[in-house]
Amino acid sequence: MNPMLTRSLLRSLATGINGGRYVVNSTATGGAAAAVVKPFEDASVVRVQDLGMLGGQWRRMMSAVPEPKAPDQKEEPKSVSGGEVAVKDEKAKAQAISSYWGVSRPTILREDGTEWPWNCFMPWDTYESNVNIDLHKHHAPTTFLDKVALRTVKTLRIPTDIFFQRRYGCRAMMLETVAAVPGMVGGMLLHLRSLRKFQQSGGWIKALLEEAENERMHLMTMVELVQPKWYERFLVLTVQGVFFNAFFVLYLLSPKLAHRIVGYLEEEAIHSYTEYLKDIESGAIKNVPAPAIAIDYWRLPKDATLKDVITVIRADEAHHRDVNHFASVSISPAVLCLFNLFCSLNLYGLWCSSRVVFGFPFC
Repeated sequence: MNPMLTRSLLRSLATGINGGRYVVNSTATGGAAAAVVKPFEDASVVRVQDLGMLGGQWRRMMSAVPEPKAPDQKEEPKSVSGGEVAVKDEKAKAQAISSYWGVSRPTILREDGTEWPWNCFMPWDTYESNVNIDLHKHHAPTTFLDKVALRTVKTLRIPTDIFFQRRYGCRAMMLETVAAVPGMVGGMLLHLRSLRKFQQSGGWIKALLEEAENERMHLMTMVELVQPKWYERFLVLTVQGVFFNAFFVLYLLSPKLAHRIVGYLEEEAIHSYTEYLKDIESGAIKNVPAPAIAIDYWRLPKDATLKDVITVIRADEAHHRDVNHFASVSISPAVLCLFNLFCSLNLYGLWCSSRVVFGFPFC
């Protein structure tokens, strides 16, 4: 056999017929043009395993599918008109906007026909606040726990008055970061008790979680009006961390005392917002236009101002005051038990302490 032909045959066997990748078919015009044909990516592969023969891969070169471009290869831009590019950009943006669940949100319109701009709440979550609610109602302490709750709230007010004085915008922002915690903690613990005892909650889980969400919307509105400074942000982190842990333990020990404290906190919030309104009416604080989020959430008129926003927030706080004072005598005190204490503190307290103190990697 011709030695040149033998070496060529062995080289082809070693590389698996053109490296097992491509077949270049020359045209009849002397190879002036060539077409690259991609091999099949299926199981049509025969492994050669005979008597010391080189083990390569044989692929059936029958596909006409173009090969995907390598990472370093760039597709040449096609000549398209500016209108087509704009349409493609709009479609890409529309596909990028999706809900939390990965499904494109249907188009939701306001009453005036404009598109609904918010993702944090929907039109069916909005409402008109009852501004005619009694703002002067006060629960007179009758039991020892009531007196402890009232004294605790009055004590907490002292450093707040010293720090914020009459800066009621910053004061309200700080207040709402704390006010949104009790509803979430209470709803979470009542949720766990309902699951553990196979009992209904009497609607209290939903009521408390809705309170927490409403207080959070107060905060989102105040952030639009007041830009917190760096030290105020640090104070928020500190106060919220301390208050959450303290209220969590308190609710385990005595839901009655916890809700009574929240009721008195809401009374102080009503007082703070009343003073806020007085400064607006006197001109000490400028009555700026209401943020768009507040107009949609409380269904305020388009020309609503800061005074209208503070008025509806104060009405919400009065409603929370009544709910928590009522919850203090309505919710069963049997939230704490050994199993609940183990589950709650083990999943929360021990997890946090192990992460902060010991720095376990699985935390």
